[in-house]
Amino acid sequence: MKAILGLLLIFSVVFAQPHGRVVQTPYAKPFKVVYELFLDHPEKIRPALGWISNVIFVLTNPPYNYSPDDIHIVVVSHGRELPVFAMKNKEQYADVVERLENLSMYGVEFKVCKMAAEQIYGLSEKDFYPFVELVPSAITEIIHWQLQGYALMIPQVFEIRR
Repeated sequence: MKAILGLLLIFSVVFAQPHGRVVQTPYAKPFKVVYELFLDHPEKIRPALGWISNVIFVLTNPPYNYSPDDIHIVVVSHGRELPVFAMKNKEQYADVVERLENLSMYGVEFKVCKMAAEQIYGLSEKDFYPFVELVPSAITEIIHWQLQGYALMIPQVFEIRR
């Protein structure tokens, strides 16, 4: 028994790594994600967009080098961030709108819940940027994309209070 324990100890020392290691998970193509945005404050869209940018950055750079055609991202908005997508608020959210436009150039699709836009904010399709599509219902839209094999991501944005 002592011999076996000794042998295990030797193997654990010989094969032990002094630190963590990087692995390159072989991600599938196409990479399909639907993001649900249902934030409690418009300002939280900034860090939420980081979740989307991160996926694009990782997959379009080495070692993956995906083309934007290999990445399909759909963003469905129906929370208090929804007014950010309205042109009348461009001045207040200019930096966010620029990021949204840039992401749309990478093929990210932005969809806004028509029900929430009309009933809560009094907005119609003419109030939104050209890169925004209104869908009948955020919930049915999210389910649709999941049924097409898209992974659901719900960005969690927390306030740090000290």
